[in-house]
Amino acid sequence: MVRRIDVTGAGGVRLAAWEFADPPKTDQPRASEAPGVLLLHGLMGRASHWASTARWLSERHRAVALDQRGHGQSDKAPEAEYTREAYVEDAEAALDQLGLGPAVVIGHAMGALTGWQLAAKRPDLVRALIICDMRASALGAASQREWEDWFRAWPAPFATLADVRKWFGEDDPWVERRTPSRGEFYAEVMHESPDGWRPVFEPRQMLKSRQTWVYDAHWEELAQVRCPALVVRGLDGELGRAEAQEMVRVLPRGQYAEVADAGHLVHYDQPEAWRGAIEPFLDGVLTS
Repeated sequence: MVRRIDVTGAGGVRLAAWEFADPPKTDQPRASEAPGVLLLHGLMGRASHWASTARWLSERHRAVALDQRGHGQSDKAPEAEYTREAYVEDAEAALDQLGLGPAVVIGHAMGALTGWQLAAKRPDLVRALIICDMRASALGAASQREWEDWFRAWPAPFATLADVRKWFGEDDPWVERRTPSRGEFYAEVMHESPDGWRPVFEPRQMLKSRQTWVYDAHWEELAQVRCPALVVRGLDGELGRAEAQEMVRVLPRGQYAEVADAGHLVHYDQPEAWRGAIEPFLDGVLTS
């Protein structure tokens, strides 16, 4: 069962949060008593990308996934701020308004950066942190230009969802080998418009969001995270092993895990292996 809860984010932006909860078993705590988990997707993602993770989490946790500003069914107001501060304040507001904190925050890519910036700012709200395939190093201007070129290369609008799956899973120049899960991931962020299938987000807002963190390194904020933290990387993802292990070293209470046969979309590529990588950490958090 999934229910939508509206949250008011920074500057009054309306955010859609999605709570995943199966009917409780007799030996399970009520949702209001279960430890909270906030799931934060990456750039261009949406809350539904966490569905598989959230469903097994809901067996023992109150699991809520947030459509971040500009994404999913949350507001995409052109006048809204797409800064790091706004994203962090949105997550802070979600935890406060949903009564989730202190919660485990699980973030993928940009959502992971939001998670560790929130943990540094509000340690009272974050019980533990899982960082999935996000770099702490600056990526630089060349990376931002590559993204601008990539968005221009999209053959949008797509005639069908099958075309979406094929382009992002096979034909996209960024794809090194056929990756059906990548095609499914992007099909999930498309909606049907009069001229075909287009993304539910505005690409210019995604670029605006990205430019607020791509030029800077984020090691200092990482070092301020005092809660237990797990850094997870896919072996074929964007976060290299050396940088991931340095992130673990910088984190005061850092741990490391990796998932084989997974790319950047670790939780989406290999959901069972992802669960195997993070569940022992979560078990430790629950019993600590």
